[in-house]
Amino acid sequence: MLKALFIIAIGLIPAMLSWVLMRKAEAHLRTRLRSAMNASASRRLGRFYGSPLSADHHYVEGVGYLIGDITCRFNARSAHIRCAINPSGPCKQCLHYESIEFD
Repeated sequence: MLKALFIIAIGLIPAMLSWVLMRKAEAHLRTRLRSAMNASASRRLGRFYGSPLSADHHYVEGVGYLIGDITCRFNARSAHIRCAINPSGPCKQCLHYESIEFD
């Protein structure tokens, strides 16, 4: 009887060890993910609130901050890309500029 319990215990040790190591790895991963999310959020907030926005940024109600000439037809309506044709800009004296008719 003692031999049977010993064999069962030896058979369960790898499973228990694996379970403990998986729990430690999950906790470590959760901690790293939380710190990465916090770092990303602080960088994002710092970009808009910590540093002054350039003159190229425009706030549009309901959309947020956009860059580039917002009256151009090809403006990407994005905070990261100025134009669909000329993403890096500049908008001044662009050959592809087409004005949007606002009603």
